[in-house]
Amino acid sequence: MNLKKLYFIFSFCSFFNLGAEDMEGQTLSERQKDITLIASNTAKGDINELKNAFSESLDKKTLKVNEIKEILVQMYAYCGFPRSLNGIMAFLEVINERKKSGIEDEIGAEGKTLATEINRNKYGEDIRAELTGSRNTGVYAKFVPVIDDYLKEHLFADIFARGVLNHQEREIATISALASRKGVEAQRDAHIKIGKNTGLQQTQIDEILKIASVLKNPLFGLGKKNEAYAKYFKGQSYLKGLSHEGIHISNVTFEPGCRNNWHIHHGGGQILLCTDGRGYYQEWGKPAQELHSGDVVNIPADVKHWHGAAKNSWFTHIAIAVPVKEGKGSTEWCEQVSDEEYNKLK
Repeated sequence: MNLKKLYFIFSFCSFFNLGAEDMEGQTLSERQKDITLIASNTAKGDINELKNAFSESLDKKTLKVNEIKEILVQMYAYCGFPRSLNGIMAFLEVINERKKSGIEDEIGAEGKTLATEINRNKYGEDIRAELTGSRNTGVYAKFVPVIDDYLKEHLFADIFARGVLNHQEREIATISALASRKGVEAQRDAHIKIGKNTGLQQTQIDEILKIASVLKNPLFGLGKKNEAYAKYFKGQSYLKGLSHEGIHISNVTFEPGCRNNWHIHHGGGQILLCTDGRGYYQEWGKPAQELHSGDVVNIPADVKHWHGAAKNSWFTHIAIAVPVKEGKGSTEWCEQVSDEEYNKLK
């Protein structure tokens, strides 16, 4: 590697306040996993799991007290004061319990406050431009200019300037929070792009989405890993049988990026009732159809098709086997959906 390349890598790491370890691994570090767990459980409002995440990160010494505080402060910008304050109160309980048990946790550095003479609007605009790679703003900024000022002056200036967590860690927390909530997919996807700008790799983002997903407890439960049909799926799926009497009904959950092979139901079709997440259904020779909670898909008999999750979302559907009118039905499993074809989808 020549000196110019080395200088570029060093500059990139310094620019985004990253360490060498952030550039090396394809998976999340233990520290990054703990940030994900704390942020996602704060956003979900799952206080019991949140307390467990606090205790485990302190026990492992992956995070210091003030670093956890910074995650909780950042959370109010992405899931509101109520969830953030609940998280802070839960953390205070954990800290007090640990002190009573004689545990003294490392406090760590305090967050910094911007000097009063600094133009916070410009400072925030510059930080946002560094993260996004653009100074363009959305149409919301023209419609309600003051909200853009709040974003620049408070979020990207006051909060990001506090330090303690680097930019990449703050984006991990943000992606985790947004991945844990419904109805904020556009913002989640925007921050995934920002996360990549800070050096996060796709495998790390996939890991965040799996940890933070709102679909860890789908309507009928996650079920067991779909080992019986694993060879016909790309990625991890989970299967829970709901009924085997009269009509065969199963709950199927796909991790982000998981989909089944092209296949054909001979003799009888299938009905999919989409219950959560975002996914796709495609018939051979036709464009893929995006699926959301509440969608219903009627799959005719003898039609080649596939279905599964979107790249950045878990997906769950109920699969109902349509009874065969005559004879015995069967499923013919065919080739995988190619990565080239799948990656064209959003």
